[in-house]
Amino acid sequence: MDIVLIKRTATALPHGVEARLEAVGRAALAAEGMPDHAEVAVTLVDDEEIRVLNRDYRGKDAPTDVLSFPLWEPEEVADIRAHPERYPERPLLVGDVVISVETAARQAEEYGHGLERELAYLCVHGMLHLLGYDHEDEAARAAMRAREEAILTELGLVR
Repeated sequence: MDIVLIKRTATALPHGVEARLEAVGRAALAAEGMPDHAEVAVTLVDDEEIRVLNRDYRGKDAPTDVLSFPLWEPEEVADIRAHPERYPERPLLVGDVVISVETAARQAEEYGHGLERELAYLCVHGMLHLLGYDHEDEAARAAMRAREEAILTELGLVR
């Protein structure tokens, strides 16, 4: 599994956070049963860039913390998990996750944990959206939150 990390923000990151995010992304893909040749791009941006993306793709002219751009429908992701041999292309592009470092920093302060933990959470959250999770209703929200926390706990990133 490969995570392509792209940094397009001037906001300083804690030492080692980029490697940690790559590990978090790989762990999320593995935990969800994606094949070894899956690849996701994770792009770190500022509030202005994510605001433009949020406006253009979701019709919301405001910054947000994370956006996900899946390349597969949820039923296709399920088929990839069950039958990876049907998807031989290398790498198997899954989608893109875009995270605002500025929003993550504000949220980290609000929630009382470090920026690394918040970025890791947003990375996992975005990855799960790529793999078909959503939080449109309470049951889906609870299922997604449980998976997020399980993956982060496995990596030692507890609240």
